[in-house]
Amino acid sequence: MDSLTLEYRDPLFGIIVFFALIFVISFLTYSFSAYKEKRARRDYRKLLKRFEIGKLKEEDYVHLYKTYNLPFDSIILLASTFVHKGNYSKAISVYITLLEHVTDRIKKEELLELLGTTYFKGGFLQRSREIFIRILKFSPRNTKALKHLLIINEKLKEYKNASEIISCLDEIGIDTKNDKVFIQTLSIINDPIESYEKKSEKLYKVFKENPLVQRLVAKFYLQYNKDFFWEHVNEFDFKKLVDIMWYLNFEDIDFEKILENQFLNELYNAKGYLKTIKHSDDFVFDILIALNGHEHKIPATVDFEFICSSCKHLHPIFDTRCPHCQNILTFDVKYNLTRDLIERNQSLQ
Repeated sequence: MDSLTLEYRDPLFGIIVFFALIFVISFLTYSFSAYKEKRARRDYRKLLKRFEIGKLKEEDYVHLYKTYNLPFDSIILLASTFVHKGNYSKAISVYITLLEHVTDRIKKEELLELLGTTYFKGGFLQRSREIFIRILKFSPRNTKALKHLLIINEKLKEYKNASEIISCLDEIGIDTKNDKVFIQTLSIINDPIESYEKKSEKLYKVFKENPLVQRLVAKFYLQYNKDFFWEHVNEFDFKKLVDIMWYLNFEDIDFEKILENQFLNELYNAKGYLKTIKHSDDFVFDILIALNGHEHKIPATVDFEFICSSCKHLHPIFDTRCPHCQNILTFDVKYNLTRDLIERNQSLQ
């Protein structure tokens, strides 16, 4: 009996039991970890497969972020694919879902910016404004939020609010010279109280101080005060307004004034409204003038496109702000020879 007791209390036996327990625990822990990792990899492959065919759900992004510690920037990059594809509602859902789980202030602000921008791109201007105002409550110097609010108020024709945003941008050192004259011009044009005569005088003063807005001013005159336009016709740079003048209705043209302006004279000879010259220094106009003088009418006209002088993107129609870079009145007009639209339509029948 005593020998058994001594054997049981033998230190070597205790050490063997101790290491055996460690081995068993380690083995179980390793086996569980291996099983967990194998299962995680299987789930991850499923998520990746779903992403490849475009079926990731909103909660999947949260799962990738929280469970697999996928970097925040990578998650945002994945979500942005919906924006690039024009699926704004899906992108919005992802950003909103992520906002519920992200606690870091900087990341939260970035998500709010993405959400506000996506609302803006999707045409949800009121919702976009609410998001950017929310950002400014805890980050009042957020330039991106302020610039988007300026554009939103401009599009909603809330020019007083737009002017207040411009003042805020001024205070943080942003150049707003063009924004000021642009908003001022739009305010005058859309004033519901002022008469067309008073608007014409105010717009003329703004135009003389800053020719940047000449296109807006010219379009207003041609629509509401044609006499004022033709009275000051030689003060405009028509190479920048060539598309407007090309499509001007015949009855709205003062041909006596046209003959006093070389560019307009060449333009309306090219269009076939006049036959006062045989050649033009402009290559496109020169060809059209020659075609107009041909015995058999050859269907040709000009096709216009607009290139942003800031970001160099081409656009088929004119916009006061470049849809790509949002800069103001940066479109330059380009024109080329093309077959007449009427002839093209007839050839398709």
